[in-house]
Amino acid sequence: MKLLGKRILFFISTYFLIFIISCSNVKKPEKITFSEHIAPIIYKNCTTCHRPGEAGPFSLLNYQDVATRGKLIKFVTQSRFMPPWPADASYSHFIDEKVLSNDEITMITTWVDAGCIKGDTTKLPKLPSFPIGSQLGKPDFIIKLRDSYKIKGNGKDLFLLMRVPYEIPKDTFISAIEVVPDNRKLVHHVNAQLLSYDFDKRKDVFKGNTVIDLNDYTEKLQAYKALELPNDDGVTFPLMTQSVTNYLPGVTPPIYPDGIGGFRMVRKGAIFLKDIHYGPSRVDTSDQTTFNVFYANKPSKRPTQEFQMGTFGVSPTVPALVIPPDTIMTFTSEYTIGIDISILTINPHMHWLGKSFWAYAVTLTGDTIPLIKINKWDFRWQYFYTFKKMLKIPKGSTIHSIGVYDNTRHNPNNPFSPPRLVAERDGSMRTSDEMFQFIVTYLPYQNGDENISLDRLSK
Repeated sequence: MKLLGKRILFFISTYFLIFIISCSNVKKPEKITFSEHIAPIIYKNCTTCHRPGEAGPFSLLNYQDVATRGKLIKFVTQSRFMPPWPADASYSHFIDEKVLSNDEITMITTWVDAGCIKGDTTKLPKLPSFPIGSQLGKPDFIIKLRDSYKIKGNGKDLFLLMRVPYEIPKDTFISAIEVVPDNRKLVHHVNAQLLSYDFDKRKDVFKGNTVIDLNDYTEKLQAYKALELPNDDGVTFPLMTQSVTNYLPGVTPPIYPDGIGGFRMVRKGAIFLKDIHYGPSRVDTSDQTTFNVFYANKPSKRPTQEFQMGTFGVSPTVPALVIPPDTIMTFTSEYTIGIDISILTINPHMHWLGKSFWAYAVTLTGDTIPLIKINKWDFRWQYFYTFKKMLKIPKGSTIHSIGVYDNTRHNPNNPFSPPRLVAERDGSMRTSDEMFQFIVTYLPYQNGDENISLDRLSK
């Protein structure tokens, strides 16, 4: 037995030595150039946002764009500040990950230190084709706010209800609606529903108020009527499809495979923003958000479902979300699944005091299923994380979510100086208050779900 063990150890050692030698013999480029080595990295990980009309503050479309900011790019990639991908890629994986490898970061550093060599332009890869005003592709049609909304520079949060009417030639099925804020600096979040009017019950969907301040009304029904959501009789309401699109900083709505998710959009209707939140502004400004609509190839046979844990959710936050000044505190929320489910997309949500986030599931047999770990929370980047394949969570499993909050003066994002008590306040969505949410989009499990790819780019 000892001899067998020695032989196994010998073979393992020999294999490891061969592996090291083979790695050391990998031919590395003698000269790193933009055309051959840097452009592919930039186009894949940076240009999506760093182009006209998108979130990046400057464009990275060509050699001059990149070389001019070479030292900045070196710094933000070495520190992993950019590209912004908060999820720990060593814990779980999602589609559209933008995580640079150590070799890619070293290559960028070497290129900058060597003077940003341009190289042979005949070897330059073709610039990817990016649709203007979208992260998803060319929309089938665009719905726009009728007028630009004027935002006063009074330093106050603004919560509105909006009705964005539309008419289309015929009823159709939709795979996704993408929210494209005009004023990205101020739009904090959007939660939208879809109103579907019977053709003969609402003659003119464009008539009447389209924007009201939520603070002006104490009753929801009163607010809905002021926004003129009802049919022409002023009493009955159209069919309302919940949560057709949402927006948070950094969010790109997922488009699932044909037959999964999506919804029906009738000839005459409206996108109803049950709340759109603009953060405080010190100068007078405006916003005219648009909505990109994408058709589905076929009707959905499996509409998605959703639950959220913590704030407004199916499970409480423990302890109550109250964070005294000068403290770092941990909060949890747990939810046990009553059926087998297939998770598609997850979305953690906290505000400025968030420090880290962690979620996982534990099965009845004690197995742990990793969901997401965010070691350094950044309020500015909050994604809908879609798994590469559906993730089965067996019946009886408990999902655990854990959030750490930093209400000290050492948190540079703390909205108060000196720190003061911050809490979850009567459902307030103000960024100076706090929230703790874990939102899960799922389907009831069907055999083979775990083999279905959710990556639209792989199809």
